Amino acid sequence: MKDLKPLSHLANCFEKLSGVGKKTASRYAFNIVEKFSEADVEEFARALLDCKYKIKNCPSCGMLTDKETCDICRDEERDPNVLIVVRDTKDVYAIEKTHRYRGRYHVLNGLISPLDGIGPDEININSLEKRIKDEDIKELIIATSFTPSGETTALYLNRLFKDRGVTISRIGYGLPAGGDIEYVDELTLLKALEAKQKID
Repeated sequence: MKDLKPLSHLANCFEKLSGVGKKTASRYAFNIVEKFSEADVEEFARALLDCKYKIKNCPSCGMLTDKETCDICRDEERDPNVLIVVRDTKDVYAIEKTHRYRGRYHVLNGLISPLDGIGPDEININSLEKRIKDEDIKELIIATSFTPSGETTALYLNRLFKDRGVTISRIGYGLPAGGDIEYVDELTLLKALEAKQKID
């Protein structure tokens, strides 16, 4: 591909996607060049630009949104005193599919991972402290994954907020150790929410 610089550049761009290696990136690049019409390419480019420039983090909860404030934060029928803390927006979508949780969310946009150089200041924890103080939060449900970084984050949050007059619970059994919430089926996730346990 050295003699096809635009194709090589496109493949390099696809390689930046999580989980995409050289072969897959090259296949994507060839597919676009060989199979996409000019209209398809323009639509693809517009979609990328729209996502980059129109989607931002909700100033309240941190979830991705294309509005000033996300739909969930603006929903007055939700319980404003209950927050479920998740890693990212994909986890919000997974929980929403259960149609059973009616509180609000706080999206960390990451997890504490000392091995990767990610500490509490690198994720959305400062705004969580402000919300707990300003919004009269009564229950905090920690729904981070059962991975080392998810457990580290859960322990840190429990230690940070346990003396703030907030009931802190952790989603319960049913989720596989080492698994991410976004990949769990709705029934398993529903059972995990129902089996949440107070953290001592």
